[in-house]
Formats: sequence, C-alpha cells, structure tokens
Amino acid sequence: MQASTLPDVLAGENVLGRARTGSGKTLAFGLPMLARLASGGPVQPRRPRALVLVPTRELAQQVSDALEPLTRALNLRLAPVYGGTSISRQISALRRGVHLVVATPGRLTDLVERSACELGDIEMTVLDEADFMCDLGFLPAVRALLDATPSTGQRLLFSATLDREVEVLVRDYLPDPVLVAIDSETSQVSTLVRHALEAPDRAAQVALVTALAGGSGSTLVFVRTQRDADRVAESLSRAGVPAEPLHGGMPQGARTRALAGFTDGFYRVLVATDVAARGIHVDGIRLVVHLGPPEDAKTYQHRGGRTARAGAEGADVLVTLPAERGKVRGLLRAVGIEARPEPTTPNDPIVLELAGPPAPRVSKDEIPQARMAGSTGGRGPRVGAPRTGGGRDGEHRRREGGHRFGRSGATHGRPQRRPGAPAAPTSAAPAPTA
Repeated sequence: MQASTLPDVLAGENVLGRARTGSGKTLAFGLPMLARLASGGPVQPRRPRALVLVPTRELAQQVSDALEPLTRALNLRLAPVYGGTSISRQISALRRGVHLVVATPGRLTDLVERSACELGDIEMTVLDEADFMCDLGFLPAVRALLDATPSTGQRLLFSATLDREVEVLVRDYLPDPVLVAIDSETSQVSTLVRHALEAPDRAAQVALVTALAGGSGSTLVFVRTQRDADRVAESLSRAGVPAEPLHGGMPQGARTRALAGFTDGFYRVLVATDVAARGIHVDGIRLVVHLGPPEDAKTYQHRGGRTARAGAEGADVLVTLPAERGKVRGLLRAVGIEARPEPTTPNDPIVLELAGPPAPRVSKDEIPQARMAGSTGGRGPRVGAPRTGGGRDGEHRRREGGHRFGRSGATHGRPQRRPGAPAAPTSAAPAPTA
C-alpha cells in the first residue's frame, strides 16, 4: 500500500485508497503528511495544518501512537482528539498550536463549535476507515468538517469498500482522485484460514468458544452487543481463561486499560463489539472467533483482518447455531467460500488444533490480579505472577454489532508466557503497518 500510494501523495494528488485492513495505510498517509508539515511554516493557535479523521477512539489513539515518534523527531506537534478524555486538555493543546489533529468526528465537532479549533488552515485531510464512519451514521458530521476545510487542500480517503456513502464523499470532496486499489473488496488473505463450526445450542456455543480460547496465544472474540461482551468475558474468566470486554459502553479509561492489558498479555482474550474493535491492531493475534455470524460480509472480512496481518498466519472461526445456518452459508458465499457449517464439540480434533497448546487455567483469586495489573496501563505483573503492590466521541451506542477451508495457522502468532515463566518482550505501541 505504501509503495503504491506514496508517489501520488507526495506529488500532491487527491488519493482514493482501497485495501484490506493491515496493509500499511497509516504510514501510507502519515509519512508524506509529516514530510509536508515539516517543510512548512509555524502553526497558529487553534489552527492545525493537517487533519486525520477516524471512526473510533481506539483507532484515533492507535494512529496517534504510530505517528507521535515521527512528529517528535521532526519537531512537530500532534493532538489526539476524541471523547472520553479531558476536553479541557485538548483545548489547551490546540491553543498552544499543533500541526496535526487525529480526531473522531464527534469530539472535533464539539471543539469547532466551541471555537477551540478552526479548520481554515488545513492543507491535508485524511479520512481513514471511511466506510465505517459512514456505517456509524457520521456522514453529516464528516461532510460538515470537510466543508470547514479549504477546498484547495489535498484530501486522501482510505476505505475497505467504495460504495454508497463513500461514493458520495468521493464525488463531492475528492476532485479527480487517483485510485489505488491493491486488492479487490472480496480478496482473501493468503495466510488466513477460515473455519465454520456449529454448536447445538447457546450453552454449547459458549463452551466451544471457551475451548477455542483456552490456548496459550491471543484470541479476539467478537460479539453483537455490549451485554454479550460483558457476559462472555465473565464466563471465560470464571472458566480460568483471563478475558476482558471492550465496548462503547465502558469508560474510556477502562477501554484503554483493557486494550493495553490484551496487548501486553495480561488477558489472553479480548471480547469486543464491532464498534470498539474497528481498526485496532495488536501484534500476534492468532485466532479471531465470531460468537454468532456478523451482520454482513464486510464486517466478516474486517473482523478476520485482526489476525494474519503483515504476512503473519492466523485463523478465523465462525461459531454459530443451527438456526443461523442459512445466514452463515450466504455470508461464506459472499466472500467466495463454498462451504457449510460443521457440527462440532469442544473435544473435536479441529478445536484442539485451532486452540493450540493449552494454557494453564487461572484460578478465581488470580483473576483480580490481572484486572489490577491492567489498571496500571499494561505494565504490572502478568496473570499468575506474584502480586507486588497495590461527550460525543465519534462512536454511537448501538447494537454492535468443522469444515476446514485449508490448513490451520492457528498455532502461529505470539505465544503468551505461562505463569512463572520469564516474560517475552512486548510493546503496547501499534506496529507501523497498522
């Protein structure tokens, strides 16, 4: 993606980029943006020169984390702007002057309405995950923000799909764009293996997910609602599998700690809704599990993109019920997979293969230690280690959301430390290919 995009972006062209998740979009727009900012003059208070719009808080923080070391090296100032955090601090940063704002639409709209941020000096605007922003209902806010930027500025739009509302944005705001499409909207990642497993009832479905998540690697479980995320995470924890929920109903601090704890291995499982997990990158996720079928093929593709990133291997597993069989078949056909769900029990060989080497179950009295460790930002003792001490944000609160298709890659990825073993080096910062 970077090789295909950089020449046109550096030349000042408007770029329309379509690529699967994990293909390196952040640096594809970040590097030329920072090069342009570094060659320009000083910034004025409340008047940034570049803008990146993203749909969720987590993605805003992830993009900021990826670009912040580069901005610091170039003596540039970056401000992440999203809900759930102090708006007064964001106003103070904007008053001091920043070169680049990475924002969710809701919080940036608040700041513009308060006259804390003016977009009249924006030279370059990036819309990242544009299709998802439109799916969440942010098209009016995005249009209003784009209307506030100079029409002569350079604009880049990145999206997994280029349909419906995205086409409206392109037509109205990206004159004569260069299209960079490095794969089709339904192309499959060669290192990702997909599976469809069927449980007879809800209890067996949760048991099957628990068996899949019982391995020593990192597992991301997708669910439909915030309540499902809380309940499944609690069920896994009771079964001795350290898990945390991640959804839009949680305070921002709790969401940040959950993601940091999962990144650093305090929790082996993250149970997430689509809104909260959209666009996040965590190194070494070996397995993505869907508790029930997602709403559509686009969501299915995007969820699977959380694993098998940047050439790594991974597995994607649908765990569904007999009543969902028709929807699952249609979903698989939509992404080019001709198969049907296979009735499966937790002890079947395919489950054992996907789960990988079993990890020790963590007793109930150790689970609170994991939660406390997560509250330190992902830098406390890991699970099983001795305890050493003690607004509008660009996200709607809404309903969020074996037949073997090939050789499983589920045992690959980042292994997690067993209790009592030395910790492997990890980093909470997103990889450059986020």
